[in-house]
Amino acid sequence: MASDPHRETRIDLLRHGEPVGGRRYRGQVDDALSEKGWEQMWAAVGDTTDWQQIVTSPLLRCCEFADSLGERHRLPVHREPRFREVGFGEWEGRTRAELEQITPGQVARFYQDPVNNRPAGAEPLEAFGERVQSGFVELVERFAGQSVLVVAHAGVIRAIMAHALDVPLASMYRIHVANAGVSRIRTDRERRFNLIFHGKD
Repeated sequence: MASDPHRETRIDLLRHGEPVGGRRYRGQVDDALSEKGWEQMWAAVGDTTDWQQIVTSPLLRCCEFADSLGERHRLPVHREPRFREVGFGEWEGRTRAELEQITPGQVARFYQDPVNNRPAGAEPLEAFGERVQSGFVELVERFAGQSVLVVAHAGVIRAIMAHALDVPLASMYRIHVANAGVSRIRTDRERRFNLIFHGKD
């Protein structure tokens, strides 16, 4: 379907469900969805069939569900490498409890100042925001006037919302993004982005 910049563009942001191994700072560790995660994802989308495009992170916890959904509804699925989760460096694969045993207080310091208190080896927050923003801007231009489902990660969804709502990246961790939660943004040529709802499950 050809894009139409004069019509409203609707973007639904869907975070992946629970991955194998449960809650941890996964970053770019490529774990698949758990059985519970698959159930969460199918429950989140329900019977919705009005998307015209699906765009997904290439990591397994996102793209395997996106492919299944696309096959079910005969929708095109596009992998967007820029929508990979932020790289967490030495925190990747670890739980909060494990990190607190190593260095007490480090997780709290990160959330208080995620720009200057990043994990060792982590992707800089500004670089992460720039790559997600570039992917999102291209998506909006490419699929203008269409309804798009983005299957991605909490960090990616936060970065998209920060861009759309002019929120500083340093404040993006104040946005809670639940597993399999859905948020909706829309825009057209005359208006800037509007957040329609957030965290719906």
